[in-house]
Amino acid sequence: MVHQVEELWMKLMAYTIVEVDEYLRAGHALRVTTLLARCHRLLRMMIDQLDVLETMSPKEYQQIRLQLGNGSGQESPGFRVLLRIIPDLWQSFEATYLTAAGRTVRDVYDHGYAHDEAYVVAEALIELDELFGKFRWHHLFLIHRSIGMGSASLKGRSVDLLQAGAKHRFFPALWDVRVEMTDEWGHDYGRVRESIAEAGAH
Repeated sequence: MVHQVEELWMKLMAYTIVEVDEYLRAGHALRVTTLLARCHRLLRMMIDQLDVLETMSPKEYQQIRLQLGNGSGQESPGFRVLLRIIPDLWQSFEATYLTAAGRTVRDVYDHGYAHDEAYVVAEALIELDELFGKFRWHHLFLIHRSIGMGSASLKGRSVDLLQAGAKHRFFPALWDVRVEMTDEWGHDYGRVRESIAEAGAH
């Protein structure tokens, strides 16, 4: 049931992502953020639902594992579709909010920072990326707990491959800009204040 429900949520998310892409290209930021918020909620539900599977013992899980077919983990049709279509959102964002406006990601976050539509949409995209990554990590721990990562039954998928997938980011530019800004801003962190207790003692 959990796998079937997750497949349905991924189907809904896929249709929503297609809509998001259309609104991105049209520059409708409010519609984009509303629809992405739906995807964020779906991913949170999907993460929480995996906990149900952790109530099963490894022996109990084995009884259903071989019946999963294409609903199993990385072979899920919905999962594969999402991996294919989510990256398209970046091309649409870049065309509408960066190239057409003569801006860079750094402009949106730093040099021309205005907490504007470009910024809000970018943050909605990075939240999608973050939650998808959390879902993959949660799935990875589920595998650890239910069948073990060293199992020869992982159909040739090594531990490293699964972990690399969990580390994957759809929109690396949105993550990298944070590193660039922090490095440029330097290592000055401001004055260290006295603790409240120390200040009161004076």
